[in-house]
Parts: sequence; C-alpha cells; structure tokens
Amino acid sequence: MAPTEYPTAWDHPPTRRAFVQHSILIVLRLVGWIAVWIGSLAVLVVFLSPGFTPLFVPILGYATFRAVLQLAYIRPSVYIQRVLWQYPWQLLTDVPRGRNRHPMVQEDEMWLELPNPEEPGERIPLLFLSGMRTFWWMRRFGTARTKPELKAEIEPLWFAGDPRFIAVIAASRRKGEAPKRLHLLYQRTATGRRGVEPTAWNASPAALERARRSGAHVPDAVRPHSHPH
Repeated sequence: MAPTEYPTAWDHPPTRRAFVQHSILIVLRLVGWIAVWIGSLAVLVVFLSPGFTPLFVPILGYATFRAVLQLAYIRPSVYIQRVLWQYPWQLLTDVPRGRNRHPMVQEDEMWLELPNPEEPGERIPLLFLSGMRTFWWMRRFGTARTKPELKAEIEPLWFAGDPRFIAVIAASRRKGEAPKRLHLLYQRTATGRRGVEPTAWNASPAALERARRSGAHVPDAVRPHSHPH
C-alpha cells in the first residue's frame, strides 16, 4: 500500500518506525548531555584544582542548555504522535512556501500555504511558530541561490493534519517510501495560550473534534469564520 492509502499516518509501519527513531534520538541526546555535565563536573572535582573552574563553566552551562532543549522537544513529540493517530498522510508537491512574512499574517516566520480541506479554494498559511529544529527546513525552503537538490529533499512534502489547526510535515527518505524529519506545525489560535481565542474556520463538527483529539484547542461550537492574525 502507498503511504496515503492508510486510514491514518500511524497505520503506516514506516511512519511508526520513523517516530520511534525520532523519540529515541531525543532520549539519547538528553542522556548524552546529562552525561557530559556529570562527567565534566567529576573531572573538575576529582582531578583538577579549583583554579580550573572558569574553564569548565562554559562546558557545564552549554551542557545544561542542550539538556533543557532536549526536554523541550518532548511536548511537541507527544503532539506529533497525536496528529499521526488521527490524520492520513498526503504527499504534496509544489506547495507554496516562503521564508519571509506571509501577506496574510503579522508574524515574520517561514510558512507553507495549504488549501482549506473543506473549502479548497481558500488558502491557509501555516507558520513555523516554534524555532526548534527549523534550520534544516529553512535551508530547503531556500532562496534564489539554493541548490535544486536541497529543495528537492522536500518534494513531495509529507503532510498529515488540518492546516486550520495542527499538522505534521516530513521529508522523504531516499526511496520515498518513508518519512523523516517529523516536524510539528500549528496555528497560534490552536495553542490554548491565555488571551488567544480558538478559531473555528467554519469547520464541521467532525473536523473540530478530530483537531481536538490531535491536541489542538478549538471552539466548542462552530463560530463565524475569521482568520487568525
């Protein structure tokens, strides 16, 4: 079966393997940076005099930063799995994208532009609101000088989700049969942050419920259509 023929992305065995690898890497990096911190402190305390402390402060500080960063990846990974549980993969080509501010939004972030699944004539910008692990994507979004082979790494683009609320994107592995670089995208209005009202986008009750099960914050009832800004 093709990846798009499975009821959900999670039903696709290579996707499950990709998610497991994604999760294992986070854990290994977390353990690794904790080991660096403990090892550096042990060397300083056991083998060196206090005079060497200034040399180790940057190492300990950086190891702490990287360990905390790995912890920050855990929450998005939980949402990635929830999205994969609910939505099937789509393999999209020639998706409009940019590295500068989209004309429909205020944030100056990278973006993809995708059709509203219930109103295909309407295009919805989906921003890279999280700065974590975006450099790889930024290089492949590219500019006029970007090498074609880099841009080709996200053609087709693996997409699962609803651009009105929450989604997962990925690139293809070499043979194109499995995803890699699972990355969470979401609308700011779906985060549940204080002072940010959820937006219904005129979505059907079934679409709202599906987005809710994926972890997005959505209205309890359908409201008049409005764009998030």
